[in-house]
Amino acid sequence: MNTSLASPKALAGYTTRTYNRAQRAFQCCPFYLDLFRAMAQASVPLPTIAGAGGVKQGFCGQVLTENRVERELMWLIQVGLLRREVDGQGITDSFRLTPLAKQILDQYPGEQRQFPAPSPWNRLQNQLARWLTPLATLLGRG
Repeated sequence: MNTSLASPKALAGYTTRTYNRAQRAFQCCPFYLDLFRAMAQASVPLPTIAGAGGVKQGFCGQVLTENRVERELMWLIQVGLLRREVDGQGITDSFRLTPLAKQILDQYPGEQRQFPAPSPWNRLQNQLARWLTPLATLLGRG
């Protein structure tokens, strides 16, 4: 069974493993494509995504706490899809897309609102990666 999400033309400089992991993370996150389209244009502050404002803006389908939004965004940073915006005084609470994220986003037509639903297998892979990444980091430092 082929579980690869990547298409050959979509890889442009990324390994299949990196691309598939990023694609899975996008599909499993609670955010809609409109959030990432906004991030492609400008940085988006965390408070804009959290709470009722995130639903009103079309960034997600349900109200999410700031804590949950931050956890989800931090995972997308670890996967290589987002980066924190930096200003003259240091790191801010705003986020932007990385080139990898832009490459993946380009595959979805403007009228599409959500990523395709992930398979149960892809959900499991994403969750295992989220759990095991901190453990691997700790073991690598020992």
